[in-house]
Amino acid sequence: MNIEVAHHLSEHEASGTDTDLLDDRRARWHRLLEIVEVSLLAVVAIATAWSGYQAARFDGEQSRLYGESSRLRFEAESASTLGGQQLAADSAGFNTWQQAQADGQTALMDKIVRRFTPDYRKAFDAWLLTDQNNADAPPGPGYMPGFTNPNTDKATALNAEASSHFDQGTEARQTGEKYVRDTVIFASVLFLVAMAQRQKSHGARVAANIIALGLLTFVLFSLVTLPRV
Repeated sequence: MNIEVAHHLSEHEASGTDTDLLDDRRARWHRLLEIVEVSLLAVVAIATAWSGYQAARFDGEQSRLYGESSRLRFEAESASTLGGQQLAADSAGFNTWQQAQADGQTALMDKIVRRFTPDYRKAFDAWLLTDQNNADAPPGPGYMPGFTNPNTDKATALNAEASSHFDQGTEARQTGEKYVRDTVIFASVLFLVAMAQRQKSHGARVAANIIALGLLTFVLFSLVTLPRV
């Protein structure tokens, strides 16, 4: 009987030991999952704050670039208007000069020439050296090769710069939208982790955390590759 009792006791002890080991493994897995979940939450919290910060910065950058583009457009319009007025005045003066030349009014001719804009005056002097009896010769200083009005050139350059700023503003808006998208995905990761913590099934909890980790890896890669300001 003593041998049988000892045998039964040893069986109970072995059974109890196996149960304790199983419980210990489950406890370790539980602690590991908790560490993973806390780590995920910490990373998501920091990344969400950074993503929101960058979205706000790019929103401000978009406004600044669009404002700069509008300012350059106004300057270009002003320069274009001034250039057009100068060209119109020079052309009208040249027509009057031709009429004065035909009438032999040299004093009036000199007076008109002095009123030409500097660049038009250079083109006028070069035009005087051409063979005006040649049908293929430029009909006036405004048609001389290389003649341009500085203000119209300035307007062209300003419009090009304004277009560049506008395109940069559009890129900033698109980048800001991508940061907002990443912020939404981070919120999805938080949702998955929260759902995982509510699961009673060990397998379901692990599966939810794996999905959350995969999604977090994807959005972190997107976050790292985006431009920053």
